[in-house]
Amino acid sequence: MPAVFIYRTCFELTVRPAAHILEWIQRFMKKWFVAAKKADFQKISEEFHISPVIARIIRNRDITEMDDIRKYLYGTKKDFYDPFLLGDMDKAVKTMWTAIKEKKKVRVIGDYDADGICSSYILEKAIREAGGNVDVVIPHRMKDGYGLNDSLILQAATDGVDLIITCDNGISAKDQIALAYENHMQVIVTDHHEVPFIQDGEEKIYQIPKAEAVVDPKKPGDTYPFPGICGAFVAYKFAEALWKYGNGKYGNKEYINKEYGNETDGNIQEKELEEQLDGLMAAAAFATICDVMELLDENRILVKEGLERIRKSKHPGIKALIQVNGLEPEKIDAYHIGFVLGPCLNASGRLESAMWALRLLQEQDYGKAVVLATELKQLNDSRKEMTEHSVKEAQEQIQNLEKLDKILVLYLPECHESLAGIVAGRIREKYNRPTIVLTRGEEGIKGSGRSIEEYDMYAGLSACRELFDKFGGHKMAAGLSMQEENVDLLRTRLNEACKLTEEDFIPKVHIDVPMPISYTTEEFVKELKLLEPFGVGNPKPVFAQKEVLLQRVRVVGKHGNVAKMQILDDRGERKEMVFFGDIPEFKAFLEQKYPGDTGMVFSSGMTGIPVTMTYYPSVNEYRGERSIQLVMTNYC
Repeated sequence: MPAVFIYRTCFELTVRPAAHILEWIQRFMKKWFVAAKKADFQKISEEFHISPVIARIIRNRDITEMDDIRKYLYGTKKDFYDPFLLGDMDKAVKTMWTAIKEKKKVRVIGDYDADGICSSYILEKAIREAGGNVDVVIPHRMKDGYGLNDSLILQAATDGVDLIITCDNGISAKDQIALAYENHMQVIVTDHHEVPFIQDGEEKIYQIPKAEAVVDPKKPGDTYPFPGICGAFVAYKFAEALWKYGNGKYGNKEYINKEYGNETDGNIQEKELEEQLDGLMAAAAFATICDVMELLDENRILVKEGLERIRKSKHPGIKALIQVNGLEPEKIDAYHIGFVLGPCLNASGRLESAMWALRLLQEQDYGKAVVLATELKQLNDSRKEMTEHSVKEAQEQIQNLEKLDKILVLYLPECHESLAGIVAGRIREKYNRPTIVLTRGEEGIKGSGRSIEEYDMYAGLSACRELFDKFGGHKMAAGLSMQEENVDLLRTRLNEACKLTEEDFIPKVHIDVPMPISYTTEEFVKELKLLEPFGVGNPKPVFAQKEVLLQRVRVVGKHGNVAKMQILDDRGERKEMVFFGDIPEFKAFLEQKYPGDTGMVFSSGMTGIPVTMTYYPSVNEYRGERSIQLVMTNYC
């Protein structure tokens, strides 16, 4: 069990609305957990030539077996699982090769987020390279909504499509897929979302669509070793299986259909196969980061290898997107994909058409790609302004609440429906409560929810399914559509059924290693690189030290949102530290704990006031000089 201590300050609660009280509590009360998981750290250290501290951090990620540690540290694409381990993959590629052989018309139908866009790009390229007659349709967020709908199916029939293949959607489109068959079309589903079910007592009756093949690692009974892959990684697996299946000499598996070996051998030569897959790997890694998948197992390997390819990419669209955002290709990491480049792709699906972003990925002319990338960046800049306005509106609505619900259901009629999920995420982050943001769409109410670890949002919404026209998602996020008259009823039903306690809402800080700041050498910072890329499931390590002496604080930055600090470490050496959090809250904390001293710290400096903190070290290089820079991440 992890060690835990809770830091609580004493302050007088004046008469305030509930939301204000929560805000004060969250400022000055957090649970800090110190991981105490056991292992033979010395043995791991010697086996993999790493320090015991790095070995401890890896153990804290629940990676214990030697082979798993090896894959974590040094895994390559050779460690990817065989795509044919996915259920129905053999049926899917047989169906596709039959369609290619018979020159049938194939349509890829994707989704309007980064995962759906990258999935669509991967499938279209894979099928075209194999000789298929293929096009792509991505639903319009406002006009079509998520996934398959009747109009998309009927339009495909009108266009003479013979085979539909979905990506990043389809698992919940049972009725629409049945409609496709009524119109003499075949369907292959590739998806990664949860399979819808009907609860019959204690039994779940899963609603799996009837198609030629349903490839989804979350399908009941599927034995794929790591089901936590995104839609684009499923599409990548399909591409790999399709190409190897059609080129029998590459597979050496009994399921290879030799009938197509000679006929398709010329489409993808052996020497080109790995290069083609490498090109698709970058897109799959991009989507894995943007869809916030856990960076564990083969996801971690995919992102690690994919980032290397993105940094060196000659792909016109990727190069252009990096350029217009003012980034250095060789320094691209998971953060840049998730918070700079990915949002540009997402912005097209939110505010215009996701086909804009798809065209960027398909574009072969660099000059044209720069024009497309510039348009996407401008869209994203507009999206950010609209988001800030809606977040402010949501916070004002919360501040006026007399009773703070366990599950926040916020109705923002004027918020652009495509921004509901982003706003819900921001509010969830600030108040540490499951949050659903509802907006007024073209047809009724649409909404998106973001949850906390302690609450299964998909299960909660499933218990209210009769209130929705449509809904879907998973434990941490969901989307829905409903009628306006049901908004208050949804809020009431969710909160009445909610089992969360006030303890569940206290923010948690998980500390990997309590470690003196003096231990943070440049060599140690270099070793930390072995743990990258960081993300969900593989968070950046958290180090902690009690009572670091804070000497001086300077607030800098265009918006005054960065604090540069001088501290004394445990050896009495002066170090530089920065803090990118809420500066007014930090100042309020210091004033509450050290009344009278805070002003000196923020002006002339002083001998030092003790602050217990968590931190992360990095190396800062400025004008050819390198120095350790510490980033404070939490304080108490």
